[in-house]
Amino acid sequence: MKAKILVVDDEADLQLLIKQKFRRQIREQQYEFVFAENGLQALEALAEHPDVDMVLSDINMPEMDGLTLLVRLGETSPLLKSVIVSAYGDMDNIRMAMNRGAFDFLTKPIDFRDLEVTMEKTLQYVSQLKDTLKAVRENDILRMYVDASVLQFMTQETFEKSLMTSENIEGSVVFMDMCGFTAISEKEQPDRVVKLINKYFDVMVKEIIAQGGHVDKFMGDAVMAVFRGEYHLDRAVECSLAVRNHINGFKEELSDQSGYFPKVSIGINSGEMVSGNIGSAALKRLDYTVIGDVVNVAQRLQSIAKPGQVVVPDSAYEKLKEAFQCSLVGEVNLKNKSNPVLIYEVLE
Repeated sequence: MKAKILVVDDEADLQLLIKQKFRRQIREQQYEFVFAENGLQALEALAEHPDVDMVLSDINMPEMDGLTLLVRLGETSPLLKSVIVSAYGDMDNIRMAMNRGAFDFLTKPIDFRDLEVTMEKTLQYVSQLKDTLKAVRENDILRMYVDASVLQFMTQETFEKSLMTSENIEGSVVFMDMCGFTAISEKEQPDRVVKLINKYFDVMVKEIIAQGGHVDKFMGDAVMAVFRGEYHLDRAVECSLAVRNHINGFKEELSDQSGYFPKVSIGINSGEMVSGNIGSAALKRLDYTVIGDVVNVAQRLQSIAKPGQVVVPDSAYEKLKEAFQCSLVGEVNLKNKSNPVLIYEVLE
């Protein structure tokens, strides 16, 4: 990758000398040089070439000297590293330059072999800084897309070896779906639709996290969440009731002057599931999730729940009836289930 270097010096012959000494690197596109005669011109050159990787600067220059330039560079571009190349190589100037942010200090007359080694060292350091910054940004973005529990799993030493392994777990699964949102999507502008669904997702996610669950995935206008550990079913229900009550309080004004009162339908099921990475290692596309009949039933329950309802099967009701107020809904036929399922609505 080509490195771009800004040379700041008022000596007229230096530009030609630089081009001669580094002609092979310039020809092979290893280096690209930009030149300025003083600190003010250097700042203008940086505004025109924001992709400059490093600066080679003299100290004694008109209008703005190299030491002042160091301060300005630190204020405008903290990642940009500078090497001072000056005939004034006394200890005071060296200390002042280093204190103002110089990466290194070379004295004139220039030893070009020493200069090249210093440039390589500086550019390598800059590259490492950029890679680190990129990794931090990517990690921050990753945290927006991947649940914290998955990230924690990814840091384990066994992560690479266990990509396609799975385990049986006891837990609760919750499916939450925004009722009637498809119709809203057909009427409203896309940016308005995205803002609305993100608003509702934010409510769901906050309540899921507050109850110790994790978001498994977003599916259109629906969310799948998983709860594990002690009292996982109770926490799943507490989360669902909080989401329902919160979203019940919203009223949206639509572009056609009509009002939209959002409701969420929620299905919950609890039991043994398979947890692991589902997908193709060859394609490098994996989904860390849970699967099994418990998950399928939870999704089917959500699909038959009415707006504002939180429904559970009788097996979950037996575990919840002493702690939550529930109402019998009756037997329903769920897709791909041979026998009817007795379901209850959790009221509060």
